[in-house]
Amino acid sequence: MLTFRMAVLYTALMFGANPAAADIAAADALRAGDMQKLNFAEAREMPAIGLLGLDDAPRSLTEYKGKWLVVNFWATWCPPCRHEMPSLGALQRAMGNDGFEVVTVATGRNAVPAIEKFFTEVGVGHLTALRDPKSELARGIGVAGLPVTVILNPEGQEVGRLIGDADWNSAEAKAVLAALMR
Repeated sequence: MLTFRMAVLYTALMFGANPAAADIAAADALRAGDMQKLNFAEAREMPAIGLLGLDDAPRSLTEYKGKWLVVNFWATWCPPCRHEMPSLGALQRAMGNDGFEVVTVATGRNAVPAIEKFFTEVGVGHLTALRDPKSELARGIGVAGLPVTVILNPEGQEVGRLIGDADWNSAEAKAVLAALMR
């Protein structure tokens, strides 16, 4: 099956796929396991809606321009979010660097103490945690349920979206992300 996927990828490249589409094509060809739920789309701008840090300081996803981002929208009351969060922490530990980061965005009325308790309980205190207290950003990009994870390119544009929880620390997830970031 992998041989077939690679043949499709190389055929697309041979017939003039542009570099941006080639990255998506390579990543798409590697989707397996939970990553089959990951959908790619033409890059689209994220709305310029402000977020808050856990210290209540204004924050924005534009602060991360220049990096590939895996942005996870979640809530403390969400069981699939609790299941997924440790794999996001492991992904950050495995792949986090100057060009890649996992950012979590707690949506709705998630109080800072509840977020901190959640992170302690699931063992991911090292992840970047932002808040979207009125769910404005989540609604602005069409997040209707939780969890939802979007992948942003270094220009800050959404290029992929996965609805539901996934094992982001899997070999499949890392292969898809590595192909995107080439």
